Amino acid sequence: MSNTNVVSFSPHIHDKTTTSRIMLDVIIALCPAFVAAVWIFGTRAAIVTFVCVAACVVSEWAFQKITKRPNTINDFSAVITGMILAFNLPVTIPLWQAVFGSAFAIVIVKQLYGGIGKNFVNPALTARIVMFLAFATPMTTWVAIPLVDVATAATPLAAPVDVITAATPLALISSGRIEYLPSMMDMFIGMRGGSLGETSNIALLIGGLYLLFRRVITWHTPVTFIGTVVLMTAALGQEPMYQLFAGGLFLGAIFMATDYPTSPQTSKGRIVFGIGCGLLTALIRVYGGFPEGVSFAILFMSMLVPYINKVTQSKALGGKKE
Repeated sequence: MSNTNVVSFSPHIHDKTTTSRIMLDVIIALCPAFVAAVWIFGTRAAIVTFVCVAACVVSEWAFQKITKRPNTINDFSAVITGMILAFNLPVTIPLWQAVFGSAFAIVIVKQLYGGIGKNFVNPALTARIVMFLAFATPMTTWVAIPLVDVATAATPLAAPVDVITAATPLALISSGRIEYLPSMMDMFIGMRGGSLGETSNIALLIGGLYLLFRRVITWHTPVTFIGTVVLMTAALGQEPMYQLFAGGLFLGAIFMATDYPTSPQTSKGRIVFGIGCGLLTALIRVYGGFPEGVSFAILFMSMLVPYINKVTQSKALGGKKE
């Protein structure tokens, strides 16, 4: 018997990083936004998040049990899907609809395509769009902010949060009611209407900086995505700072557009991807029928990722680009 070893082409890269370690870092990065959501919207934000996470984990476990596939709930990817989906929902969403969206994200978008790493679109993002189309009224019912007395950090409202509704800042801008817009500082902190995990830009920024420090993500997509929206909306006659803080731009650019399976593999590709997402977001916000365009922009650009990878891939030393 031959003792010859078969060695693949270089480079040979060894890394102790595991999928579960990366996912755990993302969960840690999402925690500031989770804490801010509970502080701003109350305990129901925690309930919605817990329901989405539990539904995602159970859906993944049940599907793999039925199909006799290896169990992967220990990699924490289902937990992240649940958290990000919850962060894209109004705090008043009926819990059964949250369960539906979670099951759709895991079973239809993720598992039917082969599981983690094989889905071509972000599960949480896609489920959010499906829920928006299926449950239009609950998905566009926003709670009036502030619910929290900033000076005492107490929640003064005794009534359930779903009895007081208000338009989001982007909806106010779209309808021309700019006199009702909250201050820039309020929007940066999170004291505004919106999905429960998107309002606190400072919390999302802290999470993004943590991911950069841990080298879980790179700067290319978030910076070009956010920068393009600011520049494009300014060129189209909008107030760029309101466009920066008013919607789900930080949540989308930091936590959804950087999803490993659905974003480009090369640095150049990530820049192209970020610019494309930014352009589409700005165009939808200014000219589209919806005040927000982040989710639709990321979904469309994700479909172009294979082509972006092909165009931006580097030529191997001594080889040629295919």
